[in-house]
Amino acid sequence: MPDLGKLKTPDNLRALHAEVQARWGVIDLLDFLKESDFVMNFTDDFSTVATRENTPREVIRKRLLLVLYALGTNIGIKRVADGGRHGESEAALRATRYLFVNRDNLRKAIATLVNATLRARDEAWWGTGTACASDSKKFGSWSSNLMTEYHVRYGGHGVMIYWHVERKSVCVYSQLKSCSASEVSAMIEGVLRHCTDAAIDRQYTDTHGQSLVGFAFAHLLGFKLLPRMKNIAHQKMARADPGDAVPACLAPMVTERAIDWELIAQQYDQMVKYATALKLRTAEAEQVLRRFTRGGPKHPTYRAIEEGCSSFSGTG
Repeated sequence: MPDLGKLKTPDNLRALHAEVQARWGVIDLLDFLKESDFVMNFTDDFSTVATRENTPREVIRKRLLLVLYALGTNIGIKRVADGGRHGESEAALRATRYLFVNRDNLRKAIATLVNATLRARDEAWWGTGTACASDSKKFGSWSSNLMTEYHVRYGGHGVMIYWHVERKSVCVYSQLKSCSASEVSAMIEGVLRHCTDAAIDRQYTDTHGQSLVGFAFAHLLGFKLLPRMKNIAHQKMARADPGDAVPACLAPMVTERAIDWELIAQQYDQMVKYATALKLRTAEAEQVLRRFTRGGPKHPTYRAIEEGCSSFSGTG
């Protein structure tokens, strides 16, 4: 089909835009941030790394909003300060950035806003909010960054940001990963560590966010892994027991080999042990998955996982 080029904007859409702007005007993004804090007081989640706070909290709140606006929009603190246009110097904003803005404080503030958004929703329109989708994006970064790596899929050096977005609207978790890090481990980390009130029972990913180990731990941790698999045409299913009858329509997808239930029973306690370690945060998902994906002879627990997930195995 030939490229039709850019289509003309419909007149009714132009009229709608004009009416919205005439009624509500153009609202500054900083005003949205300020109004959110007036309602939820999420800046109270930012505590100082110093031993005490000498500056009044109202002053800190104003500086925090300016710093978060500078970082979130990538404008930068220097441009936001702009010679004291907001009544705050660049030095004061940078000191606030250094003392208050860190990963733990940001995660607490994000959880406060996400939980407030979930509570304000009408479930008749939005549902209960139990599904989540995750994916990564590669960002270029300076070579001096210790996490910078060459990305074999997208090319170029950079880092990877992995997002978990609930029902296409609210980001419940984000994490910085190296380009060679497993997207399956990032997927599991987001479901377990999102720190919000969203009860995720379905997790959607692309092909790179799933694996045999991912399916196994998703089942053990109590959520469904629902990936888009580009190699679905090559997947094979094993028989539950030898000699099981198979419908004719499924015959091309089923192998003659049956699942080794004895091996699964032998390694079941080990699988539960690893899943419990992930649940209790005594082990990182990256560490657990690396144990099963490194070279050499297959780990016995990994062989049991292969048996349990043989319905999704491409090798049968």
